Amino acid sequence: MASGPTDPVITQFRDQISDNDLKIVAAMNKRLQLVAQLKQYKEVHGVDFYDPAREEWMFTYLSRANKGPLSNDGLRELFAEVLAVTKRELDTRK
Repeated sequence: MASGPTDPVITQFRDQISDNDLKIVAAMNKRLQLVAQLKQYKEVHGVDFYDPAREEWMFTYLSRANKGPLSNDGLRELFAEVLAVTKRELDTRK
């Protein structure tokens, strides 16, 4: 049985993973666009951009929707990184 890149099962899994990765990139780009618009709106209206209560609400919301196999600890870590990347990306747009 083939175990390298010519194995059709491996190829199929890799193709599905690549498709999923593209969806993650598209979702992150869409998130960045929306957060940039929100930040601009908040700036115009004198509202603080950072809202720790909202971040905690979002984690609770996502953890309730999470059906696994991603653990809640993994979800919190992933979401913290998404927020960190979002903030860094928006800071570079100034």
